[in-house]
Amino acid sequence: MTASTFRALHHDRPDGDPLVLPGPWDAGSARVFADAGFPALATPSAGVAASLGYEDGATPADEMFAAVARIVRAVSVPVSADVEGGYGLAPRELIGRLLDAGVVGCNLEDSDGHGTLKDAQRHADWLAEVRAQAGDALFVNARVDTFLVGQGDPADAVRRARLYVAAGADCVYPILAPLAVLPRLREGIAGPLNMAADPDRESVTELGRHGATRITFGPGMQRYAMGAIGDLAARLRP
Repeated sequence: MTASTFRALHHDRPDGDPLVLPGPWDAGSARVFADAGFPALATPSAGVAASLGYEDGATPADEMFAAVARIVRAVSVPVSADVEGGYGLAPRELIGRLLDAGVVGCNLEDSDGHGTLKDAQRHADWLAEVRAQAGDALFVNARVDTFLVGQGDPADAVRRARLYVAAGADCVYPILAPLAVLPRLREGIAGPLNMAADPDRESVTELGRHGATRITFGPGMQRYAMGAIGDLAARLRP
């Protein structure tokens, strides 16, 4: 599947029927999700980091791209990759490395990794460079961190999202936005809207009902799996 086909999955969706993208953290989990019939996958940087023994945000770029490439090779469905803030790479190099890894899309966040929001206009200008380098070859999901590290102001989230869409983002992702503000975000933001769900059907259904176009899970699935393994370990311990 090409990026254009992946992009098409986000459009003309019936109300209440969001695109659900599980978050594999390694090749094995990716195969489980692909075998379950999901049309595409979206890696979480925190989940991949945990699988490699790093804290969220501390994975070296080379290791993240290598891990993503292993996931892509393991499945026949398309994969989008969370590459945090781009690891300080210039847009041309960032796009080259993403394409070399075989992904059809990426997440790019608008905070600096130290709990501070980036200037929205400067970030939009950078996203415009990313779009210019990528052309139609990558789906760009622009993360909006207002509710993660900012003041949680919906108006700020809408302002940032509009700048990013104007810069060429295919989708925006107001991470950790409360369900109560989702209708306001949906009204103020044109195009696909990504929301993060808990790894359960009720959470997915509720977000879809309130206007989410696309559902991802962050590291939730990796943490769910580790919890299940912890339970198993406790039962097996002498």
